[in-house]
Amino acid sequence: MRYRRLGRAGLQVSELSLGSWVTYHNQVDVDAAVEMMAAALDAGINFFDNAEAYAAGRSEEVMGQALKRLGRPRLDYVVSTKFFWGLDRSEPGINRRHTLNRKYLLQAIDGSLQRFGLDFVDLVYCHRPDPHTPIEETVWAMSDMITRGKALYWGTSEWSAGEIRAAWDIAERHHLHKPVVEQPQYHLFHRSRVEQEYVRLYDDIGLGLTTWSPLASGLLSGKYLNGVPEGSRGAMETMSFLREGLTDPAKNAAVARLQPIADELGATLAQLAIAWATKNPRVSSVITGASKAEQLQSNLGALAVADRLTPELMARIDEATKALAK
Repeated sequence: MRYRRLGRAGLQVSELSLGSWVTYHNQVDVDAAVEMMAAALDAGINFFDNAEAYAAGRSEEVMGQALKRLGRPRLDYVVSTKFFWGLDRSEPGINRRHTLNRKYLLQAIDGSLQRFGLDFVDLVYCHRPDPHTPIEETVWAMSDMITRGKALYWGTSEWSAGEIRAAWDIAERHHLHKPVVEQPQYHLFHRSRVEQEYVRLYDDIGLGLTTWSPLASGLLSGKYLNGVPEGSRGAMETMSFLREGLTDPAKNAAVARLQPIADELGATLAQLAIAWATKNPRVSSVITGASKAEQLQSNLGALAVADRLTPELMARIDEATKALAK
């Protein structure tokens, strides 16, 4: 395993990390989480990503119980959570969801720490921008969260470059803790935000990236080349909104064009896609997901594949997919 700094921050995270969206509680119980997180730690993964909204808080509970059972030193792992959507999107009540106001944020972190069974999280993200709360109010709340020792670093997820820069400038002006990381979607079919929109932020403010969905929700694994297989993410009713994209004929044709490149490397399509994402030096960590230990081990094989991705092979991958990227 190799490690990269989180932008300009001193914190180092593993090139591959393990996330919990969709899987924890829904597909992965505490016993399975213990097995996979132990394997991940043994392989050098030190970053585990989560969010308040994942399984309405139960994902944090599963991960927290797994960490307690593993008993690893706290310095050996990095845990994140995210706020915006709320704990239960169906629960009525003002200030409970879809907000980044001070009241919500400073109460949400207490709930997450209780579910994790931790004294602090290492990273906390604003899970989406909130157009109804002044960015200044959000920046002060996030900075106060760190000052109070409940989180060590903060960042954003799916914010525009302008919103990130505005938050950073406010923190700079008031000598507050600045956002150091963004968590955007990044894969072969979703590239412009990372490769174009954020470009100035990398050098101007030292922005780091922890990217999600390197397999485009499974599309880039090749499993949807012949429709939606039983037991896949696309077959889940809660993930039905993904089906149209997963069965897109043009994108699946592009995935098929990647197969010969994967074959040349002795790799799976999933390993090729994950390896491609790690080749971007601006990416601090690529967040992977797994519902089984075998998937985790296969994903780890992407690191060796990345070492063999020559400029010529990267150009061939671009040729096969870039016309469909946004």
